Amino acid sequence: MTIIIILALLALCLGVVEIFIIPGFGVSGIAAILCALADVVLIYQFYGFLPAVLSVAAALVLLGLMLWWVSRSRMLDRMALHSTISSSSASSDQLSVQVGDRGVALTRLALIGNARINGKQVEVKSSGAFINPGTPLVVVAVNEANVTVEACPQT
Repeated sequence: MTIIIILALLALCLGVVEIFIIPGFGVSGIAAILCALADVVLIYQFYGFLPAVLSVAAALVLLGLMLWWVSRSRMLDRMALHSTISSSSASSDQLSVQVGDRGVALTRLALIGNARINGKQVEVKSSGAFINPGTPLVVVAVNEANVTVEACPQT
């Protein structure tokens, strides 16, 4: 009987550690699941099928009640990030590029690479084809931080 209580408390403690201290599905989460399973197996061996099923049902009901309580409480609000990010990942060089600007590929554009456009080094995205370094480019689209280019014949 004592080992059953110890395993249940250990599973509970490891579950709390997994949720609040070490987030992710790691060693403590797996250990909590194994302790809970061992607990159910011991209940089945010592007391039979019905008490084992009742203990699993009670654990599921308690888990549901805890999830309901946590979702209604302010606990999640304290754990959540509420700040807003007002900056952009685009550099000032990328923001100065316009559709129709011409440049040259500095690196191989295996869909994404660097190009020199208007004398500035800019991260660009190819419109689909691989483009080798030194290939002349034309800007076909600018969406926020994404500059899309295509290879163009030299003029």
